[in-house]
Amino acid sequence: MAVYHGPVCRLCRREGRKLFLKGKRCVSGKCAIERARKKPGEQGKGYRRKETDYGRHLREKQRVKRMYGMTEHQFRNCFERAAKKKGVTGEELLKGLEMRLDNVIYRAGLARSRSEARQLVTHGHFRVNDRRVDIPSYTVKTGEIITMREKKIPGNIQDAIVMDVAPPKWITLDKKAIRIEISDLPKRIDVTEEIEERLIVELYSK
Repeated sequence: MAVYHGPVCRLCRREGRKLFLKGKRCVSGKCAIERARKKPGEQGKGYRRKETDYGRHLREKQRVKRMYGMTEHQFRNCFERAAKKKGVTGEELLKGLEMRLDNVIYRAGLARSRSEARQLVTHGHFRVNDRRVDIPSYTVKTGEIITMREKKIPGNIQDAIVMDVAPPKWITLDKKAIRIEISDLPKRIDVTEEIEERLIVELYSK
């Protein structure tokens, strides 16, 4: 699957839930889910397709994949890595998604959405252990330090800081120095979105 470049609010309407793809807009009255609760397109005008077990499994996978801004190939690879680990596959999958560099920047409150965090990483604004990293899918490790590459803070990061989002317990943030420390591994309870990872595991196990 290619990278989606269309209107992201359409994706939220397709899934019927907020995916928080546009930052501040998602928590305002302009959110597409708040204004239009039907699905996009002609089929959204009152037609309801009967949902099957496969359909529920597929929709959950699609929703989580879109939430983290990944392609099908990237998401499948992340699942296969999780399946090889000793822990519970579903929890290992979520842990792998949470430890992506772009997601860490978003969780720390330095970006208003994961897509904005991904752009900041791609443009080389961050360093990991004093080494420039511009790969959004880079998997951070416990004890690693993420800092700004330049002294002047970009405007979009300043705007994100103003929103004052509290980072999860496994992330230690120094707002003044724009310094992130990965103090622990994320736990299932740290993922606040409603995700049924069991459905994703069952889909890929068929």
